[in-house]
Amino acid sequence: MSSSERLLEKINTPDDLRKLKRLDLVRLSNELRQHIIDEVSHNPGHLGASLGVVELTVALHYVYNTPYDKIVWDVGHQAYGHKILTGRKTQFNTNRKYKGISGFPRMSESEYDAFGVGHSSTSISAALGMAVAAQAKGEKRKVVAVIGDGALQAGLAFEGLNNAGNQKADLLVILNDNNISIDASVGALKEYLLDITTSRTYNRFKDKIWRLLGRYKRVGIRARVLASQLEGGIKGTVLKQSNLFEAFKFRYFGPIDGHDVLHLTRVLEDLKTIPGPKLLHCVTVKGKGFPKAEEQQTIFHAPGIFDKCTGELIRPAEGPKHSLYQEVFGYTIVELARQNEKIVGITPAMPSGCSLNIMMKEMPDRAFDVGICEQHAVTFSAGLAANGLLPFCNIYSSFMQRAYDQVVHDVALQRLKVIFCMDRGGLVGPDGATHHGFFDIAFMRNIPGMIASAPMDEVELRNMMYTAQLDTVKGPFSIRYPRGAGVIADWHQPFREIPVGRARLIREGSDIAVLSLGHPGNFVVEAAGRLSEKGISVLHYDMRFANPLDEQVLHSVMKLFKKIITVEDGMIKGGFGSAVLEFANDHGYPVEIIRLGIPDYFVEHGSQQELWHECGYDVAGIEQAIVQALEG
Repeated sequence: MSSSERLLEKINTPDDLRKLKRLDLVRLSNELRQHIIDEVSHNPGHLGASLGVVELTVALHYVYNTPYDKIVWDVGHQAYGHKILTGRKTQFNTNRKYKGISGFPRMSESEYDAFGVGHSSTSISAALGMAVAAQAKGEKRKVVAVIGDGALQAGLAFEGLNNAGNQKADLLVILNDNNISIDASVGALKEYLLDITTSRTYNRFKDKIWRLLGRYKRVGIRARVLASQLEGGIKGTVLKQSNLFEAFKFRYFGPIDGHDVLHLTRVLEDLKTIPGPKLLHCVTVKGKGFPKAEEQQTIFHAPGIFDKCTGELIRPAEGPKHSLYQEVFGYTIVELARQNEKIVGITPAMPSGCSLNIMMKEMPDRAFDVGICEQHAVTFSAGLAANGLLPFCNIYSSFMQRAYDQVVHDVALQRLKVIFCMDRGGLVGPDGATHHGFFDIAFMRNIPGMIASAPMDEVELRNMMYTAQLDTVKGPFSIRYPRGAGVIADWHQPFREIPVGRARLIREGSDIAVLSLGHPGNFVVEAAGRLSEKGISVLHYDMRFANPLDEQVLHSVMKLFKKIITVEDGMIKGGFGSAVLEFANDHGYPVEIIRLGIPDYFVEHGSQQELWHECGYDVAGIEQAIVQALEG
């Protein structure tokens, strides 16, 4: 092979990778890193996380016999290198595109994707299940879970660690420690890991012992096992603390340089021979090898299009840009907090994404990033409310699924006033099925005492936030809004109270009635305008609340119209349209109700516009549904 020929071109599967000489892995890692930069620069995706684990990815597939051996990636932001090395190199230009490959590992996509991921902290539990199953079946397969320090904060990860130590299964957990998830990691665990990685005395002593014992082939592995067993005592003496992972009955190894691919392969080969639960602590740099991504780790988590040579972000040329709903939330909560000293803000590890970082900067004592801990975020909010504060708990809609029990048991059952702001409601785009906010309308509207609302625009979002914090409102209040930009340029208007459970008339009409919830009401406005030019008169209400419903409006509409269309950016089953159906049935109205929304399947990835069209509730879909209803 000539020196000019790229090694990566020859790698179609890990079998090809394992044919390389060990020294070639350095060169391959460099080529893989550049390939990821080249592709993501013009096809946006998760850059920083994947760059940070290039060497680890190469080492894992070099040492382990995948797909027989299983590698479970936590979250999956870091899996681009894995996808490229496992047969999807030529398809990688379709990553996150409509009908292309997923941005996350998917079992249905490749036999090398051992477990489907997208939400954090699942890897240890899933990998443990695989390891126990292999043991029960008498299989010799190895199982590896790769988890970041951010994802390790979640309770699920610790539940997995606790059970794994008890099961004594043959499992390797690799801690990818880069001190950042999307925003910087927070909490006591962060400080603990930092303590480990910065204790020069301990690490210098440990490395010397490890290297010394490994020189002697006859006793190397056994001696290293003994050294790992003695490690807790060493650490207790040097750091004046016990090793957290050893408390879970894991053998702890590390920390080691996660960018030294040659050392990584040797360590992994050694660990393959050691039975039982093990944890390898790798220290990495998010964005490694691309200076801008190393310097601006939050921005380059998912930077959009950028110049691969300079790192300059490239924004598409467009007309006047409306503010993001997230930004409206961020500035509005600060404005409300200045007026109401009881207001506090909570987010589980997404201050930049949800714009709570604005409040954290201006009012650091009143805004809390609790890490990747959605369940804790909700119950923490409940505790704040129980002692007289007014928490705005901002959680992405898809992540709120994790905290549903806490919403029901800790908040609603006790009628505590927690205001849930659910960002990314509806179809979010390229992140796909794991991140779409499918279910929140359905699961919030059925909780007794829960006010479930969705603004049609930025002004309504502000006014719902204002209304929710008023003393006249008792108990929990949920507000869901979509990813992306709104529709009103001058949204910063004086606050107005919205009567709870009251709809808003958008357009008078006589041929058919359309009832919308949330942002898709803007699609109805455009569709109704088009149809008016064809002589079709559409009555349109922005219902604003899925619970309680505006019964006065529903009575009047069902008395006047035989056909009603509902539109929502959520699951049709159990959602807003279902609530309207229930009302019609309960009151004996002989009306035909046509529900538009997300059908009964998991919608994959693509642009929001492509997915709205697929689901039939974009402007064209609404227009078609109205015409068909009138013709039928």
